[in-house]
Amino acid sequence: MIGFQRKGALFVRYPPFGEILLVGDGDAIQILNFQDSTSPHPIDPAWRRDPALFAAVRQELLADFAGELKTFSFAVAPRRTELQQQVGRALQEIPYGQLATYRDIALRIGRPQAVRAVGATNGANPIAVVVPCHRVIGSNGTLTGYAGGLAIKERLLQLEGSFPVSPQLPFEALAGQEAWRNPPGNG
Repeated sequence: MIGFQRKGALFVRYPPFGEILLVGDGDAIQILNFQDSTSPHPIDPAWRRDPALFAAVRQELLADFAGELKTFSFAVAPRRTELQQQVGRALQEIPYGQLATYRDIALRIGRPQAVRAVGATNGANPIAVVVPCHRVIGSNGTLTGYAGGLAIKERLLQLEGSFPVSPQLPFEALAGQEAWRNPPGNG
């Protein structure tokens, strides 16, 4: 089990994603949250600001947001129920640039009737981007809820090349990947 006695926190601003809260203990990240969203994470006064604790995480996030990184090397250790663990593992199996539906995830974890529970669990993901809940879309191919907000979800999917580029949210060097599920508008 990860020890939480050295827990630190850091706010980092990454345009166009806004302020991101990182919480971890030096061994793993427990929280990565878009704070400018409709669901900012509450701040624990016991957390201490510790930029050195997150230097490697910050470097990887910058590389990811620049389109230069497709997998993360740092450890994550969110506190989760059994269902949340199953969904989290299934989310981490969705390759960069590919999409899944809530139904796909429910089937993947062997709970085909749990589509709504998968949706709720996906929405409560404490580690955005790294546990890629943004790669989950509605069965009809539309963007559905995202704790960071739909604009951020669309930006992340555009960055990965798995969603049509909107003129309002430009990105450079978007490249499609082989599809776990064909992204909307990409065949």
